[in-house]
Parts: sequence; structure tokens; C-alpha cells
Amino acid sequence: MHNRISLKAVQAFEAAARFESFALAADELFVTPSAISHQVKLLEELVGVRLFHRVHRAVVLTDAGRKYAEEISAAFARIDAATRNVVGAEKSDILAIHCTPSFATQWLMPRLARYSALQPDVDVRLNASVSPVDLMQEEFDVDIRYGMRQLQPAGTLVLPLPPETIVPLCAPGLITEDRPLASMEDLGHHMLIHSVRCLVTWRDWMRQHRKVKLDISRGLRFDRSFMSISAAVDGLGVCLDSLLLVERELESGRLVAPFGRTGLQVQAYTFNVLKSKVDLPKIRSFQHWLFSELSEDGAS
Repeated sequence: MHNRISLKAVQAFEAAARFESFALAADELFVTPSAISHQVKLLEELVGVRLFHRVHRAVVLTDAGRKYAEEISAAFARIDAATRNVVGAEKSDILAIHCTPSFATQWLMPRLARYSALQPDVDVRLNASVSPVDLMQEEFDVDIRYGMRQLQPAGTLVLPLPPETIVPLCAPGLITEDRPLASMEDLGHHMLIHSVRCLVTWRDWMRQHRKVKLDISRGLRFDRSFMSISAAVDGLGVCLDSLLLVERELESGRLVAPFGRTGLQVQAYTFNVLKSKVDLPKIRSFQHWLFSELSEDGAS
């Protein structure tokens, strides 16, 4: 039955019920009282219930009409509130991003203002955690993952981010005349900082530099790259991590790469999005911006 209900008839009934007057309802809706009466009669025929008692020139709600009016008034109030929320909204789209903590903290967050400047109508919501999310089940538009690719649902598009370069990093104050870092062998005189979740470890680094002997059983260990980087900035030792994640620290001089910026390459991050969402403007714009930023960083 609800498919045949006229919104005009419901609107006329709501106004007439509120004023308990066809004349006042007509004034509010800029129609004639007879038009209100006609719409109410039409609605009564459609629902099969009398909504008003006609008493001389007055109208009084029936019990059924009063209950119906309460429901209709609440529905109109919700419509009014929803409309005001849309009109008052500063941004038209919400982009929900899930990301690993280190990439979010070290790379993405410092750049989000650039994206927002390009897309002022998109409200970005960033959630960071180690565990990957199920884009089919959770309310995220994009998942930026770290590590070996895991099997994704059939409807997921997985795009690899550009490779990273992994090199030793330390605070400039860590290098002294007594404890230099003039050669890789000098690492033996310094505390090593281990990022245990990093795909490239000090063991991998030693395989590339077989002449260097290090005791990799010693040193500080952290389960997040951003913690290892922070420890290196504080002068606690030498960390092995991604140049991508330490751009600000290198630019500000808080960290240096004592043996240069050439090192092991690893393709660690992937951009994950549902194929059903990939053509949404907010997804397209963020994907294009993200890969453009990464390309600029790789070229610099």
C-alpha cells in the first residue's frame, strides 16, 4: 500500500492534524482549504481508516488519526533534521583510511594537509593499526598494508606502492671522534636498534655486507618502525629503516645516513580498495594524489 501513498496527501494531513484546522493548514501550504480536504479524504481512502471527525465546520482527530499524526510528525522532524545536517555539513564526502601506524605517523599524516587543500570537500578519517581490515565488512574505503601480500577477497584491487630503500640511520650527535661511523665496520662500536616487524633486518643487511661482522643478538628492539626511528633520533643507537619514513628527520638534520642513501630495496606497502568503489571520485583523487606524492619522493 505504501507505494501508492501520496506525499502531498501525507503533508496535508500532517499540517491539518497539527493545527486541527484545514484552513490553517491551507495557509501554511499555500493552497485552499478544499485542496487540504481533498488530500485528507484521498489519504483516508488509501489507508482505509477515518483520520478526522468532521464536526460542523471543525475537524477533530480520531484515535487512529492521532496515532498516525504522531508517527508522521516524528518522520517529518527526522527529515527536517537530516536536511539541516546536510545543509550545515562543511564537506560532502568522507574518506575512511586504514593504515599501518608507522606509515601513518611518519609519512601520511604530515602530508594530509596537501590532500585536503586539493580536495576541500573530502573529510579524511585516518585509523592506524597493525592488523589488516576486511574491506567487505568494515567501514573503510582504503587499506594501506605492510608486509607480504595476503589473500584478499575477490572484489579487492591491490596496487603495490613504489619500493623503499632501507639504510642505517642515526642521530648526528651519535658520531664522535671516539666512536666514529667512518666505515661500516664501525657499527660494531655502536648500539643497534632493531625494528622487529621490518621486512629488512640487520641480518639481511649483513648478507649484503659479508665483510662486516656484527653481533645482531644485542641491541634495542621495537615492534614499530616509528619507535625505532624515534629511538635513533634520541641518540640511542643506529636503526635500519626506510628512507621513505624518515624524510622529515633527514631534512631537519635530526637523522643522518652515515653510509649514504643507497641500500636494500623492498616493496613493502600495498594500496587496497574494493573494485566496486575504485571509481568513486574520493577514491580516485586520493589514489592519484598518494602515488604522485610517492613518485615525487622517489625522484627527490
